[in-house]
Amino acid sequence: MLFTDLLNATTHSLGNGLTGIPLTAAMDNTETWQQHLLQSGEPALQDIGRELGNLQSLLSAGDAGLNGDAIGRSLSMLGSQLAEVVRTAPDEVRSGLSTLSDQLLKAGGQLEDAR
Repeated sequence: MLFTDLLNATTHSLGNGLTGIPLTAAMDNTETWQQHLLQSGEPALQDIGRELGNLQSLLSAGDAGLNGDAIGRSLSMLGSQLAEVVRTAPDEVRSGLSTLSDQLLKAGGQLEDAR
């Protein structure tokens, strides 16, 4: 999958809200992103990839149940990390990355505020 296609698919899914994304789809999406980011060779992108690994662990809690507060913090962290990357991103993806950052920050804040 091309990076721009992945970016567009992710922003579209998040635009429908977190509850509109099946857990398996969220796991597949984060895994695809994680592979791209960890293989990038860019330290800032690799940091985002590692945080995606943390998010995957939180989403696969199984019988322990999902911890909305911890998931919210992870989403907020991803949004903040992505906001840093947006400044130096290529023009063709800057807008999409900015949108994704905003969506992650919003979703993370909503989960953190739901306590």
